[in-house]
Amino acid sequence: MSEPHNSGADTDNAAGGGKLRNRHITMITLGGIIGASLFVGSGNVIRSTGPAAILSYLIGGLLVFLAMRMLGEMSARRPAVGSFMEYANESLGGWAAYLVGWLYWYFWVGVIAYEAVVGGGIMSGWFPAIPTWLWSLLLVIVFIGTNVLSVRVFGEVEFWLASIKVITIVVFLIVGALFVFGAWPNATNSVSNLWDHGGFMPMGFSAVMIGVATVIFSYFGTEIAVMASAESVDPARGINQATRTVIWRIMLFFVGGVLIIVTAVPWDELPDPDTIAPFAHVYGLFGLPGASAIMTIVLFTAVISVLNSGLYSASRMFASLADKGYAPALIRKRSKTNVPVAALIASSLGALAAVVANFTVPASGIFDFIMNSGGLVALFVYVFIALAQWRMRLKLSPAEREALTLKSWLTPILNIFLIIVVIGVVVIMLLSEDGRAQVWTSLVATAVLFAVWPLVKRRLNARGIDTSPAMDQRAAAAAKESAAS
Repeated sequence: MSEPHNSGADTDNAAGGGKLRNRHITMITLGGIIGASLFVGSGNVIRSTGPAAILSYLIGGLLVFLAMRMLGEMSARRPAVGSFMEYANESLGGWAAYLVGWLYWYFWVGVIAYEAVVGGGIMSGWFPAIPTWLWSLLLVIVFIGTNVLSVRVFGEVEFWLASIKVITIVVFLIVGALFVFGAWPNATNSVSNLWDHGGFMPMGFSAVMIGVATVIFSYFGTEIAVMASAESVDPARGINQATRTVIWRIMLFFVGGVLIIVTAVPWDELPDPDTIAPFAHVYGLFGLPGASAIMTIVLFTAVISVLNSGLYSASRMFASLADKGYAPALIRKRSKTNVPVAALIASSLGALAAVVANFTVPASGIFDFIMNSGGLVALFVYVFIALAQWRMRLKLSPAEREALTLKSWLTPILNIFLIIVVIGVVVIMLLSEDGRAQVWTSLVATAVLFAVWPLVKRRLNARGIDTSPAMDQRAAAAAKESAAS
């Protein structure tokens, strides 16, 4: 059976435009997880959990690490820009690739829209003469430009944007450690804040698990590095680097940052993040001049970094969907530098439609639905990664398993563990008022895709395209060839 056009991502898909270097992959890994969700959202988790928010970030980080390790095993074996969508297609079949690919694309279109609105709001605060909606439009156009030139330009822009965020957090961790131990001017030892205000876990363990349901989405974006590694000079090395080092980066930047906040400030005295972000508040306590203005600039950097990465992720996934026949053939079109231009423009238009809805008909709920309905995508992706890697292991011969250059551990025990925890997080979200809306709207979006799949499958079958798992297709072909000989 024939398959639709393949982008050639498994080999040299960045030819002509310059490939990503290892330093780009490193910063893309960091840039994908350091954003407003850390600088601002951590305040909400701390205020609802107490110092035990540290545990929420630890547990969430463990889930991401396990998923990244499983994804890394599949990616090191066969690098692909479509990443987990390609592996779902290989191990589980067309239905899984179609579903997870479209959901992932939909999620990033929503993220692009959200970051454009937030970034436009920050720019409007600095330059009020220009309306927010115009700033949002201009930001999207600017980062379409950084993405459309070549993957190397995207990587270079992301490298410097991520560098600003990393430097900010490193300074925060160093000065913060001196501050909480009383070694900073006018500071006293405040480590006791971890237990003096109602104990380490004042809201109970259930609050910690509800916090996990929140922070898990803060980590979503680490998989971008695996996608980008397929367009790098050395895909295997980039994938190994991204998957092996993600855990200490999570520990250092997320857990370390939250630890400094809850020791520097009593958790029940932390200001509302909508008033002042926790990082900005603690920077102010350090006595550093212009802390608020600096953190606003850093927050803007984080926003446009995610916008840049979002356009990259959405366009690559959309193009990969088209390569497999799950999206219109027009979306496959690439430039001479191998950038999926049609997918980039289509993704941008989708995001801009959401932005327009936010500014023109805010009471309609369209923008809120788009934001909420992508809420479970991270969890869906982790489940599909766990299932795909598990089934891949089952299909590999002993020699092929031994030849794997990067291996996940304790398959399928950790796969089952990951799936069970994801189910637990969904249950917790259903029991919380804020999470319930995300669950139901995400299920509506998923149901729509499920309803359309039979039509897509029928069209593919009419073109002679087999939607069964690619590994099964190859096994059947090998068996047929062996029988014929």
